[in-house]
Amino acid sequence: MSAVNDTKFKSAVFLLIGLPGQEDVHLWISFPFCLVYVISIVGNSVILFIIKTDPSLHEPMYIFLSMLAVTDLGLSISTIPTILGILLFNSREISLDACFAQLFFIHSLSYIESSVLLLMAFDRFIAICNPLRYASILTPPRIARMGLFFVLRSVALNIPLPFLLKRFRYCRANVLSHSYCLHQEVMKLACSDITVNSIYGLSIKLLSEGLDSLLIFLSYVMILKTVLSVASHTECLRALNTCVSHLCAVLLFYIPEIGLSVIHRFGNSSPPFLQIFLGYVYLLVPPLMNPIVYSLKSRHLRARIMRVFIK
Repeated sequence: MSAVNDTKFKSAVFLLIGLPGQEDVHLWISFPFCLVYVISIVGNSVILFIIKTDPSLHEPMYIFLSMLAVTDLGLSISTIPTILGILLFNSREISLDACFAQLFFIHSLSYIESSVLLLMAFDRFIAICNPLRYASILTPPRIARMGLFFVLRSVALNIPLPFLLKRFRYCRANVLSHSYCLHQEVMKLACSDITVNSIYGLSIKLLSEGLDSLLIFLSYVMILKTVLSVASHTECLRALNTCVSHLCAVLLFYIPEIGLSVIHRFGNSSPPFLQIFLGYVYLLVPPLMNPIVYSLKSRHLRARIMRVFIK
C-alpha cells in the first residue's frame, strides 16, 4: 500500500493559474509582465553596479540598499519566469519538488527582505537619534555580521517547509490559485492533517516578519520623538525627508504581504480576484518600485546614475 502511495506522490503535479477567465488575452497580458521583469532586473542591477563602482557610496545606507537590490533580484528571478511561462506558453504544470523549491526561495527571500528593511530602519534610527556615533556603530564588519545573521535566520526558519510538505500525499484538487507556489496554499491541498504546518508557518512568520515590523514601528516612534524635539522646523523636515524612501519600501512590502496572509488564513469567502491581485502586488511591485523610489529620492545616487547614462 505504501508503494502505491509513494508512486502517487512522486507522479503528482500542481497546476498553476494565470488570470482566470482571461486565457484568450494571456499573450497581450504578458507584455506588461515582461516590462515589469525587465525594469526590475535592470533597475536593481544598475543600483548594484553604481554602488559597487562608486567609493563615495560605500556608506551603510547604500550597503543596505544593495542588500535590498540583491533580495529583489532573487524574488524577481524566482517568480516572474513562472508567470511568463503560463502567460506565453500555457505552461501550467509544476512538479512537487520544483514547487517546494520555489516556495522555499520565495519565503526565504521575503523574510530576508523584511530583515533588510529592519536594518535600514536601524540605520535611519542611528543617523537621526545618535548621529555622532553613526560611523562607530555601523562599521562594515558589523554590517556584514548583521546581514549574515538575518540570511541564516531566514534560511533556517524556511528549510523545514519543503520537508513538512513532502511527507503528505496530495489527493485533492491540485490547482493552485497563484502563478507560483506558496506554503500556506500548497498545504491546503494535502489529504492529511496540516495542523503542524499551519502552526509552524504562522510561528515563523511572527518570529520573522512580525518581529521585524514591530521593531521598525518602534524605531520610527523613536525617530519621530527625536525629530519633534528639534527646535528648527527646517531641520525637522530635512530629517524626516531622509526616511521617505524607506517608508515607501516598508509600505510596498508589508501592506500586500499582510493582506495576502490574512486572506489565505481567514478569507475563504473573499473574491478570488482579490487574492490573485494581492499575490501579484506582493511579489512584483517591491522589486519594481524600490530602485525607482530610491533613485528619485537619493540625490547622490540619482547623480551617479545620470552620470553613467550620460557617458
